[in-house]
Amino acid sequence: MLHIKSIPAFNDNYIWLIKNSDQRCAVVDPGDAAPVLAYLAQHELVLDAILITHHHHDHIGGVPELVRQFPHVDVVGPSKEPIPTLTHPVDGGDQIELFDERFMVLDLPGHTLGHIGYVGDGKLFCGDVLFSAGCGRVFEGTMEQMFTSLNKLTSLPDETEVYCAHEYTASNIAFAMAVEPDNEQLQIYRDEVIRLRGQGKSTLPTTLQREKWVNPFLRTQASSVMKSVTNRTEQTDALSVFSALREWKNEF
Repeated sequence: MLHIKSIPAFNDNYIWLIKNSDQRCAVVDPGDAAPVLAYLAQHELVLDAILITHHHHDHIGGVPELVRQFPHVDVVGPSKEPIPTLTHPVDGGDQIELFDERFMVLDLPGHTLGHIGYVGDGKLFCGDVLFSAGCGRVFEGTMEQMFTSLNKLTSLPDETEVYCAHEYTASNIAFAMAVEPDNEQLQIYRDEVIRLRGQGKSTLPTTLQREKWVNPFLRTQASSVMKSVTNRTEQTDALSVFSALREWKNEF
């Protein structure tokens, strides 16, 4: 059983630390080395591996310094993206071993072209593809790629814990409420998130089950979501609904 801790970075990033029982650990998307090094020193941990989901600087900026301090660290990341420090390039369908747990690599293009995720031990590390109550912007890929990537994630077991890379939940809920003001699960979640953030606590991890209840980008088949985009698209297929939602969120 792996233990997960969050190391806050920048304004709203989370660097996820995956720890086993003998003081070895891995980190996911370390955009900044300083908070990671401080955490490792404080808890006397040895860094075995770095998992990268995509090439954006707020996800890889800390890697060179971590490699300098831990020269034998295994740097795992997408083979299709320009990440100079990779020692272990992977593609969707590959598997990696992490502290006796097997993680599957998923191809999740859309936010970036080579974006990947890691799923294992009932946990999903999905970078900037799926957020709680939201999804990533489509920067390099197409709406269709992003939509397909999200569908790939919803086919995982409902109880899967979702560890995304940003604390965007409160602002995502504001948008989700504009899409589905009468969604009772969303109203309950909004109140819980307000309470957590008021106490300075993280809203993550979320679960896929919860996201299917509250996240408009996973609810493109719901009549309430379709209805909310009728003034933005005449098409009612799921991809058109998704694209209209994503464009609305871009300007929200």
